[in-house]
Amino acid sequence: MFNNFLRENKISAAILTIIRLYLGYAWFTAGFHKLTGGFDASGFLANAVKNPVKGPDGNMVYSWYVNFLENFALPNIDVFNTIVPWGETLIGLGLMLGCLTTAAMFFGLVMNFSFFLAGTVSHNPTDIFLGFIILTAGYNAGRYGLDRWVVPFIRKTTKTHAEKNKAAA
Repeated sequence: MFNNFLRENKISAAILTIIRLYLGYAWFTAGFHKLTGGFDASGFLANAVKNPVKGPDGNMVYSWYVNFLENFALPNIDVFNTIVPWGETLIGLGLMLGCLTTAAMFFGLVMNFSFFLAGTVSHNPTDIFLGFIILTAGYNAGRYGLDRWVVPFIRKTTKTHAEKNKAAA
């Protein structure tokens, strides 16, 4: 019942729009400041490797993530210094405009969990909670945004291409 309300109700769409705008503004400003103010993730990542998340027994909890940071992220820091600010900015734009909302929120959640696994709590739990609400709502979260036109266009275009490929086969 709640899922139907979240996914189909117009009142829910209005509430989701407010949540979407809040998250979008937060993502956009974080990314924009990194783009315009210079950004280097090497210190953050090195600290996450040096001081990993530990459980009550004192052992590392996410050793696989620390290995990823140490053996992939840090050696390719230039890539991460590009994709983090651009990713945050584009996620924010997608959410604020209501364009490809579920895709933007999915990638926002990936980034939230990445920060969380690296040991940064901050506002991530709240963002993850709100993000899952947006993701669960699907199309309804972008109903009062560009998704109102973009999603039907994509569905129509992919259906047309699928029919052409089926006829050609």
